[in-house]
Formats: sequence, C-alpha cells, structure tokens
Amino acid sequence: ATIGADLSLRNDFGSGLWNGAPIGIPYNIVGPATPRSNVTFDYTDESDVVGYPVPTSPLIEGGESGTGDRHVLMVDTSECKLYELYHVYYRTSGWTAGSGAVFDLKSNALRPDTWTSADAAGLPILPGLVRYDEVARGSVNHMIRFTVPKTSRAYLWPARHYASSITDPADPPLGLVMRLKSTFDTSKLKPQARVIARALMTYGMILADNGSPWYMSGVPDERWDMDDLYTLRQIKGRDFEAVDISSLRIEANSGEAKQLNTDVDNHP
Repeated sequence: ATIGADLSLRNDFGSGLWNGAPIGIPYNIVGPATPRSNVTFDYTDESDVVGYPVPTSPLIEGGESGTGDRHVLMVDTSECKLYELYHVYYRTSGWTAGSGAVFDLKSNALRPDTWTSADAAGLPILPGLVRYDEVARGSVNHMIRFTVPKTSRAYLWPARHYASSITDPADPPLGLVMRLKSTFDTSKLKPQARVIARALMTYGMILADNGSPWYMSGVPDERWDMDDLYTLRQIKGRDFEAVDISSLRIEANSGEAKQLNTDVDNHP
C-alpha cells in the first residue's frame, strides 16, 4: 500500500532513446586487454579499492552526458568477475565514482554486512536486470531488480545495506521480495511482457534502491518492442504479494539459497 497498490508496474528499460540516451542499464564485456584503472570513491570505506577494467569509452547508464545514477557495469569473462560502479565520471585526474564493488561470479559470498555496493541494497546490479536474450529464449530465470520511492532503515537477506532514515514499518526494507500473484491472468499480455510476468510469478523481484514506484530494471536493446512492454502496465501493485524468503537462506553471509520446486503452477 505504501508503494502504491493502484500504481502500474513499469519497465525502466527498452529500445530507442529517452532524453538522448538508451533506456536502461547497459553493461560492458571486458577482458585481459582492458587496462585497469584506479577509481577515486566518495564512499571509500564501503568500496572495493582495486583496479577496475573501465573501457576507454564505457557504456554508462544515462549516456555520457547523463546526470542520474550513471552506473557502469563490467563483466570480465576471463576472470569471471563482475565490476560495478555508481555515479561514474571521468575527470582530469582520472575516474571517480560514488562507490564500487567487485563480485566473484564463482562465489556466493555477499558484501560485508552493512556495506553498500554500486546499488543501495549492497546487491550486484547485473544479475537482476532483464535482458532481451533471456526473453527471446522464453524464460527469465532470476529475480528482477526494482525500485520504490521510499524505503525503511532496514534490509533483508540477501541485501546488506539500507539507504534511509525512515523507521515507519509501513515502508519496505531493501531486499524485500515481491512476487506476482499466481492468479494474475497473463494471457492479456503481449509475448515479451508475458515472459517477464512469468518470471515475476516464479522468482519475483527484489527491492534494490530508492527510485520510482514499481520500476523494473533491464538492459537497453533495440530489439525490445515498446508496445509489447507497455502491456506490463496492466499489472498493478495490488497484483503482488510480499514473500518471506528467509527459509531459503543457508548461511547469513552467502547468497546461496535452498533449491525448491519453482513451478509457478505449484505456488500456494
């Protein structure tokens, strides 16, 4: 109710341009040939201070002239590591960022408890993005990142950090998982939207940052059909249910989860 029971679900990604930049959060594929750069952080005490493989002209959220979160995500396929930066700029002295995090994709380790990442909740961003190739394949097999306007001064596993001073329990904590009710009729959605809706029924979406209400994150791609994705707006806040996933936790400092049957038809 606090987020907005009557507000529509929105795709914060798509094709084309918005304010002159691609819509969504892009990512960069890098490798051994990409030089490592030192980055100056605003939040050094909660950032991984290492060399980041920032390309010469990286894909930046919002574009080179963007003024928003300006995330830069980099996947090093040779080391199987994910490097993520928040609020990135290139100055005369080099790269600067608000915060930065490195995730070993061969590990389930979470950020140190209470630490942020390049995202408010201390989670990696890339795993929660909707990608066109997943939808084209017919299944999105993970939770999806989403935002709300106000969060509380709290967080739930696997989140590691809060970004609010609000103590009202009516406001959601970071890490909250919302799942689309199994009773929602997806037949009225168009094909791309229907695949995403099924992921929301199976895995749900996880609250990762403060932002606009019910905004899902994804990767910009010219193959997205914006008219198709627009049908996601038929889904309202009241069509979701909050899910307690604490029983899936194996260890507090690990993102590994107990594996259960995720057949959407078996949801209670």
